Amino acid sequence: MKFFPLLWATLWRKKIRTIFTLMSIMIAFLLFGMLQGVNAAFHSGVDNANVNRLIVSSRISLTEALPLSQMQQMDALPGVAHVTYAVWFDARYQEQKNFLFAVPTDIDRYLATIPEVKVAPDQVEALKRTRSGILIGTVAAKKYGWKIGDRVPLHSNIWTRKADGQSDWAFDVVGFYDFTGDPSQTDGAIFNYSYFDEARAFRNGTIGWWIVSVKDPNQSAAVAQAIDKLFENSSDETKSQSEKEFAQGFMKQFGDINFIVTAILGAVFFTLLFLTGNTMMQSVRERVPEMAVLKTLGFSDGQVLTLVFAESLLLCLLAAALGLLLAQMIFPLIAGKIGAASLPLQVLATGGLIAVVLAVLTGLPPALSASRLNIVDALRS
Repeated sequence: MKFFPLLWATLWRKKIRTIFTLMSIMIAFLLFGMLQGVNAAFHSGVDNANVNRLIVSSRISLTEALPLSQMQQMDALPGVAHVTYAVWFDARYQEQKNFLFAVPTDIDRYLATIPEVKVAPDQVEALKRTRSGILIGTVAAKKYGWKIGDRVPLHSNIWTRKADGQSDWAFDVVGFYDFTGDPSQTDGAIFNYSYFDEARAFRNGTIGWWIVSVKDPNQSAAVAQAIDKLFENSSDETKSQSEKEFAQGFMKQFGDINFIVTAILGAVFFTLLFLTGNTMMQSVRERVPEMAVLKTLGFSDGQVLTLVFAESLLLCLLAAALGLLLAQMIFPLIAGKIGAASLPLQVLATGGLIAVVLAVLTGLPPALSASRLNIVDALRS
């Protein structure tokens, strides 16, 4: 620490250059934090997928409906613990941009199949008693300020009402739910399938997909094959896959987000590597006589190398910390839009590691050059 004042002074020897370099690195790490945060949020559903559950959809397409009558046959299959269902409602609140993952289902079956969903027993009973009742996820409730007793209007981009042909549905908030281990799963709502099915104008008696929990995770593949074989050659053939496989397939519909993010960040840091490396080389060239004086005063080659490298490390870590801190402050503003709670710690740790690697690649070459300086030649220059 005794050399820190010297490091700080040399770092700010050319203030304008240092400020612009600092800002360049800071913006790069801000971009890194935001993009990787969004990437992590998109993949959280895949990472948190339950190995005990299967998603059963139509073999034709996820948008193709399946008959509710299939439930009894799946209930009877060996190895099946619980079966529930859901329908893609495509709910919007007030504006098209305010998407809400609202699904009609049977609440008893839903909670038995997905035990991570936590609802107070009295609120479950309230939902059963109230045909137009709805349970709101805690994230969605906080976002829109809903409370028990509110009447919530939701617009569906798919389903119209049989009574009036309108796509606007009204629900009464009767409770809230949490999701163990993944708060992003609570940016949605659950309501009664019986109310929805009776009121909708078409496709009555059908569901969107089945959610099946199995007794033994090791038998998941066998149960999936048994379900598909059950409806083989029928007009409603199914495609059964693990929850993780389903989530990965759903993600691919949006494109390879991981590749896109990696490509963008790769280009940014590749450019940053040359920018920072050039800055460090120029800074060392300007201080060749000073390096010679340090050696004359007794500084060893190793100490000179360490000082120059430490300067690069200080610059990169300081800029990276500022960029990631700014990303951490901004991320909550968009977290609600993507179903995430905060910037993952893994992103911050990876950013710190990248800052160290950047410091090594840009600081080590000029540091080695400085350590090899000949005192006489350096003073003459």
